[in-house]
Amino acid sequence: MGSLLSFVNYRQENMLLSYIYQEGAIPLRKARWGVISTAEIAQTQVIPAILRSENAELVGIASRDNKAKGVAEKFSIPNYYLSYEELLRDPEVEAVYIPLPNHLHSKWVKEAAKNGKHVLVEKPAALTTEETEDMIKVCKDNNVKFMEAFMYQFHPQHKRVQEIMKSGEIGEIKFIRAGFSFFLEDRKGNIRMNKEMGGGSIYDVGCYCIHAVRNILGSEPVTVEAFAEICPQTGIDLSAIVHMKMENGVNCVIDSGFDMSFRQEYEIVGTKGRIIVPHAYRPDVVSHDAVINIGDRSESIAGDQYKVQIEHFSKAIINNSEPSYSAENTLNNMRVIEACYKSIEEGKAVTLNKRLCEQSLTKN
Repeated sequence: MGSLLSFVNYRQENMLLSYIYQEGAIPLRKARWGVISTAEIAQTQVIPAILRSENAELVGIASRDNKAKGVAEKFSIPNYYLSYEELLRDPEVEAVYIPLPNHLHSKWVKEAAKNGKHVLVEKPAALTTEETEDMIKVCKDNNVKFMEAFMYQFHPQHKRVQEIMKSGEIGEIKFIRAGFSFFLEDRKGNIRMNKEMGGGSIYDVGCYCIHAVRNILGSEPVTVEAFAEICPQTGIDLSAIVHMKMENGVNCVIDSGFDMSFRQEYEIVGTKGRIIVPHAYRPDVVSHDAVINIGDRSESIAGDQYKVQIEHFSKAIINNSEPSYSAENTLNNMRVIEACYKSIEEGKAVTLNKRLCEQSLTKN
């Protein structure tokens, strides 16, 4: 009888707490965010996403010039800082979003971690595998959470694609093609054209295609061979085409570019049919409704990928759980990016896993 009464009291208590939270008498716990930099992607996408989120609040923004004050006023952010260090020292800030130029990611991820801040850093997380490993280690050593901001993966269209693949509707998967390109009009002074700052089409948009292929297939490449058009003035890859042989035997071709029209798509070809995702990475540019084409039929799926990304990472902070997108996954993506650039430099295919490569060649 006593245990039954305890159970009833437990249920009543939880129902009461649920009611109180829903009525707003006790606010739900929210992760407290700061933004390091007034970058365009922060202002147009991530800051608005934080403001839309149910479990996050934006408490501060920092810049090394006077822009932070104006952005704080624009978005009603309560605090602004004239240095990144000042924001990182603020105990009110729990997590930081870092949209700095690629070559600065490593330094400021580590600085944030050392100050006890959880980190969401723009893609690519770093410029090399060594840098990425170092960043991850510093975050682990300081007991903070780390996630690379591949926001596209949080759109529900990709989960639906995997469901269709698993259903057998398009048969055995044989080939994947993925592309992300746009025509870069104003190139003078653009950080995408600066090699030392991590410029280049693979770092900027090709990384999405690599990430999509790896994660949709759930397989890693064993060989990578890349070809690029190199800008003679800056040395960055204006465009690139990459062939990857995956450990499960599937052939993949990705392309990226600053010298082609806007495309953001992938296609999965099976023995019985194919899936085409025309707005794979930035469906919000067209609308929040993504489209999946399967043969002669289409499915429309709504999603707010930037908001879901913020809410997912905030939930991990609040619940002290691990983000679904792991640091190991980030590291694996960086290994492939690095292999692409090594292949371009050496003019030959790069083997990422010799044992799996030999097995793949034996199968085929």
